[in-house]
Amino acid sequence: MGEISGEYEVVVVGGGIMGSCTAYQIAKRAKSVLLLDQYDFLHHRGSSHGESRTIRQTYPEEYYSAMLDEAFSLWEEAQEEIGYRMHVKTKHLDMGSIQNKKLQSIIQVCRKRGIPIEVLNSEQVSERFKVIKVPSDWIGVVTDIGGTLRASKAVATFQSLALKHGATLRDNAKVTEISIGCKLRDGSDGVLVCTTRGSVLGRKCVIAAGAWSQKLANEISGIELPIQPLHTTIAYWKIQEGLQSFLPENGFPTFAFHGDPTIYGTPSLEYPGLFKVSVDGGYPCDPEKRAFLPDLDLLREKVSPWLAESFRGNVMSESPVIAEACMYSMTPDEDYILDFLPLTKTEMSTAAKSPILIAAGFSGHGFKMSPLVGRIMADLALTGEAHGVPLHNFSIERFLQNPKGNTKDYE
Repeated sequence: MGEISGEYEVVVVGGGIMGSCTAYQIAKRAKSVLLLDQYDFLHHRGSSHGESRTIRQTYPEEYYSAMLDEAFSLWEEAQEEIGYRMHVKTKHLDMGSIQNKKLQSIIQVCRKRGIPIEVLNSEQVSERFKVIKVPSDWIGVVTDIGGTLRASKAVATFQSLALKHGATLRDNAKVTEISIGCKLRDGSDGVLVCTTRGSVLGRKCVIAAGAWSQKLANEISGIELPIQPLHTTIAYWKIQEGLQSFLPENGFPTFAFHGDPTIYGTPSLEYPGLFKVSVDGGYPCDPEKRAFLPDLDLLREKVSPWLAESFRGNVMSESPVIAEACMYSMTPDEDYILDFLPLTKTEMSTAAKSPILIAAGFSGHGFKMSPLVGRIMADLALTGEAHGVPLHNFSIERFLQNPKGNTKDYE
């Protein structure tokens, strides 16, 4: 264990976007917080690095769409505080077969919540977005509420803001043990967090360690959280014709194709003459042993034909110019885990609020929600409650009731 080098109200394990937002929210409330990462801050080994992520309000689940109301506001607040932009606003386009249940659910949720959308037929999609050609049985759902988030810039921003409000940041500090029952200076129980750079005490501990969260949870309590890390690939493709039509300032949207597979993309923003298009998925991996090679075969098999059909002649579709490895952390229902961590297997069905919390399983769609996740985890750690969000949808207990988790209406 070694000498205990400090005591904090909350120790946050994981310096990616979720941990950084959580540390910021705690520090902003004038509470002492330590943010730990096992590697250098802004490393490329997890799920928070890279040039961009998309942000949209078009979800087939009403609760995510509603949560985005606050998430958008929190992104704006952070940008105001730091003094520069992380969110590049664009339109957003969802497209697919008119029979696609997920796409139809998106339309129903938007109409129910009063989110302005336009539902376009295939000809109207091509008229609106000149470089996109879609089959006659496709439809498009267009909204002004979308955009691109500058990913690594955002992580750095929330770390900077946390530091500004008094947080302590410590990287290259791999956690070797987390245990409860240790006494704080005031005599109350705390959490001991041992790392390769020394040991600290916290009144609470929040695990936000991405693909490593499952392993840490198992070491603490012996439970097996249903989180499967996936090795994914981000790709940028060369625009051959009509470059101006791919620019966000000229109306090109972030987009998602709802089919088999699900494909998503962003305007030409990060690299001149290129735009990002990738498959929403990958293959199972071990975060400790994964190769960092992009899966070019998957891209050529799934994305290349789709690009050739949907951007006929406008994109060099044979192979991407740039491809980078990343990771998802998938749950069976693709919903997050935001909860108190049971300290033993026997406590999984209880409502006991342990001093250890976990934010994990973001399933490839969490980045946009990260400022809100930070607010939720700070609330839970400091007060034991978080209002305005349906926490039952993100509980660990849901997997006891159904190993597949939440049931989705569109499945």
